[in-house]
Amino acid sequence: MTAELSLDYFPGRDGARLAYRALGQGRPLVLIHGYFSNAMVNWVRYGHAAKLAAIGYRVIMPDLRAHGDSAKPHDVAAYPPDVLADDGFALLEHLQLDDYDLGGYSLGARTTMRMLARGARPARAVLSGMGLEGLVATAGRSGFFQRVLTEPGTFERGSPEFMAEAFLKTTGGDPVALLRVLDTFVDTPLEAIRRIATPTLVLIGSEDRDNGSARALADAMPQARYTEMPGTHMSAVTLPALGAAMAEYLGSANEA
Repeated sequence: MTAELSLDYFPGRDGARLAYRALGQGRPLVLIHGYFSNAMVNWVRYGHAAKLAAIGYRVIMPDLRAHGDSAKPHDVAAYPPDVLADDGFALLEHLQLDDYDLGGYSLGARTTMRMLARGARPARAVLSGMGLEGLVATAGRSGFFQRVLTEPGTFERGSPEFMAEAFLKTTGGDPVALLRVLDTFVDTPLEAIRRIATPTLVLIGSEDRDNGSARALADAMPQARYTEMPGTHMSAVTLPALGAAMAEYLGSANEA
C-alpha cells in the first residue's frame, strides 16, 4: 500500500503552502494528526492509513501548519485563532469534497471538533485521543506544551514533559512555529458540542487522561459511540488497535 502514497500541496487560509498525503482509492476520509506529529508518523508509520485504505477509503492526511512538510512561518500573523480549522476547510475546498468522513487524533481531534462546530458536515467523524476538557478548556493543555517548548532539557526522565520533548526531537519540530500554534486554540462550548448530530466515534486509550474524559465527551454528543483501546496518550497511537477500531466503525457504517 505504501507505494501508492502521494504527496501534494494546497494553499491554507492565508495562502501558506500546506502538505497532504493520500493513500488508497474510494470514499474520502480526511485524518488530522496530533501536535508535534505529522501525517507520516500519526497515520502511515503504524499502519492505520493502510487499514482504512484496505476497506475502501482514500485516506487524505494533511500536515498541519508548523508541522511536517507544511509551511512553518514564525510570524505571529500566520497564527490567528482557529487557523487550523480554517486550513481544514481550505483542504476540503481545494479537493472539492462535499461527501466525506473526517477525524483526528489529539490536536487533530480538536481541529475536527472546531470544524464540526463551525459547520463541517461529514457523514461520520472520529475523535481519538481527546476528552471533553481538552475541547471546552484548551488553556490547561496549552500550558503543558508551552513548558515543553520553552524549558528544554529541564524535565525529569520519564515525566510527561520529558516524553513530549523526546517525541518532538524525533519529529524534528520547529519550537518557534509550534509555540505560535498554541495561540490558535479556541474553546468549543459544551452547548455547541451537544448540538453536533454527526455520528461520531470517540476513541481513547484506556490509560489516556491527557485531555480529560473521553466518556464525558461521548455522553455530550447525541450520536457518539465510546470505544476504549489499549495504551496511554503517547502509546495508543502506535498500536494496531487504533486503526482497527477506526476501520471497524467506519467499515460497518459503510456497509449499513
